[in-house]
Amino acid sequence: MKAVIQRVNGAALSVAGEQVAKIGQGLTVYVGFGTGDTEADVVAFAQKLVAMRIFSDADGKMNLSVRDIGGSILLISNFTLCADISHGNRPSFSSAMRPLDASVLFDYCVNVVTDCMRGAAGKVACGVFGADMLIEQANDGPITIVY
Repeated sequence: MKAVIQRVNGAALSVAGEQVAKIGQGLTVYVGFGTGDTEADVVAFAQKLVAMRIFSDADGKMNLSVRDIGGSILLISNFTLCADISHGNRPSFSSAMRPLDASVLFDYCVNVVTDCMRGAAGKVACGVFGADMLIEQANDGPITIVY
């Protein structure tokens, strides 16, 4: 499982010209699943994601989590994170999970992250698995973490 986590002031996701998800301050998270990834991997990731202290406190130190600030999370499936570009110029996706299995694991990821955010002020939104998506986001910092 690979993820790119970006701190944002806001993000919107559209499919075929129609906005399907929008968040304010929080995290935009691109997630790719590889062969061998499991539900246990998703649970560990979700717990880390919502507890990660990458938002500034009153002293300007990164001491607060997305839950602490009442922020939201936008989850976006992205199999290209599993690309291998070590040989040649065309990326190989042989280590990416099959789409049907990845779709199930992505849905599970959305559910687990939502459970981890329960009781927090923010929401969890998601992209459309397998769709051609347009994502507009205002990076904050920029703070980008690769998991």
